[in-house]
Amino acid sequence: MEKELALNSSGARRNEDIALDLLKFVAASTGFGRPAAPSTGFSGSPAPKPEDQVNQLLDLYSRCLTVVAGGKA
Repeated sequence: MEKELALNSSGARRNEDIALDLLKFVAASTGFGRPAAPSTGFSGSPAPKPEDQVNQLLDLYSRCLTVVAGGKA
C-alpha cells in the first residue's frame, strides 16, 4: 500500500519519497544516527543528545531532497 501512495497520477514517485529512500540508504550504509557502541576506558566524546541527532537527520534529509531536485548539496 505504501508504494501505491508513493505514486502520483503519472506513475512517477515524488521527490520527497525518493529523498527519504536516499536518507535511509545513507543512514543504513554509514551507521548515521546510531549511538556509538559502549567501550571500556576513555571516551573522546560524549554521546550526542537525541535533539542533536534529530537535527542532523533533518539536515541530511534536506540535503538529500536538494540533490534529488537537481540542486547542489
